[in-house]
Amino acid sequence: MADIRYGIIGSGMMGQEHIRTIGLLEGAQVTAVSDPDEGMRSSAAHMAGKDCAEFTDHADLLRSGLCDALVIAAPNHLHHRILKDVLPADLPILVEKPLCTTLADCEDILELAGGRTAQVWVAMEYRYIPPVARLIEAVHAGETGVPRMISIREHRFPFLKKVGDWNRFEAKTGGTLVEKCCHFFDLMRLIAKAEPVRVYASGSGDVNFRDEEYDGVRPDILDNAFVVVDFDNGLRAMLDLCMFAEGSNWQEAIAVTGDIAKAEAFVPGPSRFAPDGKERHSEFVLSPRATKREQREIVDVDAAILAVGDHHGSTFFQHQKFLEMIRNGGMPEVSLEDGLKAVRIGLAAEKSAKTGTAISL
Repeated sequence: MADIRYGIIGSGMMGQEHIRTIGLLEGAQVTAVSDPDEGMRSSAAHMAGKDCAEFTDHADLLRSGLCDALVIAAPNHLHHRILKDVLPADLPILVEKPLCTTLADCEDILELAGGRTAQVWVAMEYRYIPPVARLIEAVHAGETGVPRMISIREHRFPFLKKVGDWNRFEAKTGGTLVEKCCHFFDLMRLIAKAEPVRVYASGSGDVNFRDEEYDGVRPDILDNAFVVVDFDNGLRAMLDLCMFAEGSNWQEAIAVTGDIAKAEAFVPGPSRFAPDGKERHSEFVLSPRATKREQREIVDVDAAILAVGDHHGSTFFQHQKFLEMIRNGGMPEVSLEDGLKAVRIGLAAEKSAKTGTAISL
């Protein structure tokens, strides 16, 4: 079979992780990158290989005819405009989270995508972190019994420096609880197999970026929050987010407690934030109530897969499934509707944190 040719729209940090990841896939190559920033565009094209074409605008990339599939990794606030431009091309699309930064924009994209033949997959790669995937499998197989509570803790490093500092402002990110946490709200829905009915959040920007200023405006994003989500099947979920805790041993700790057992996934942060700068294994733990004895599994991920990104191999496993879908057909595992619903919960959490009131959905 001929290689599937990928076009990358947005070649910053995440765009380059996609390029390195596609480089590990058999039967795939990056043939074009688009980015208005010359430095990012040039480094991304060099990473992709000597035959990769460079474009300053995604419209020119589309017109080139060099691509069989698209990856959109531009800043959040640009997703809506880019998707409106590329949806008519009817190529398979992997669009980074969040789908868009407003509910109206998400709804517009769902409407515009109606009638397309080619699939659109929203990049919720946290589903594919190996110990998290093991946890989801265990819960859905009934190993915890009926799940009653979900607890997600992410204690991590602050947002990194991005071109134009776009990730410092709610207007361009959707807010931290959209930009960062749509991953976790997606996981909650997936694990619960239910829909949220109420969101309550308390959060603030207490530590990060307080001495920064851009054109006279200070960053306005949250750097810590607690979020509680009630679901229509009676399950409740909680997110504990802290973005000034880069010394934590585990970046993510996810627990699902049912009436039979508790299942947990423990995920380290990127190697560059580890005390020794080395990659570490992750863990899955099942704790049955009856025996009160932990069943602990070490989850190893191939070093070559870990080396290409900051998401503990999940971007690679997501791309494997996306490529399989392109070749063999089928539906995306993370739909546009999934992307919209994760944004909706994040926006409700942002509103709740500002107003101090619970938001009904």
